[in-house]
Amino acid sequence: MMKATEQTMQQLDRFFHKVAEKFPSQCDNAILTDIHVRTNQETGELTAFDDDDQEITRCVVEQWINQKDEDFYDSITLILRRYLKKNHCFVESMGILKPYSVVLENEDKEHIAELFVADDDTVIVGGDIMKGLDEDLNAFFKELMKDTK
Repeated sequence: MMKATEQTMQQLDRFFHKVAEKFPSQCDNAILTDIHVRTNQETGELTAFDDDDQEITRCVVEQWINQKDEDFYDSITLILRRYLKKNHCFVESMGILKPYSVVLENEDKEHIAELFVADDDTVIVGGDIMKGLDEDLNAFFKELMKDTK
């Protein structure tokens, strides 16, 4: 697994602050969108888009240029989640209507991971919020069916 360098963390800080600048925390100005973060393994480019595929900002993370690691996306998912968890206050205060999420995608716009989900009362950093849902529902249904017999 790749570990983020100090330079990478500074680049992520500038990147996410530029995203936040595009969505100032003024309630009457709030818009409805998610933030789609795309990265390119060859160029190291990190780009943010809104739901309409309009570019918000971009930067190049030198540490990610020409990364050939098979676990590249797993590594950067952890790095981005850690960053967003540590800096959740300014991410949550963006002028975006809740619920919204920050989603990681590859350069082909394919979903890789949910990085951050913000709702009115809940903030989820990392992990799949639907993970284990099928098992929970099946157990609930079995329990419910026992009562009807």
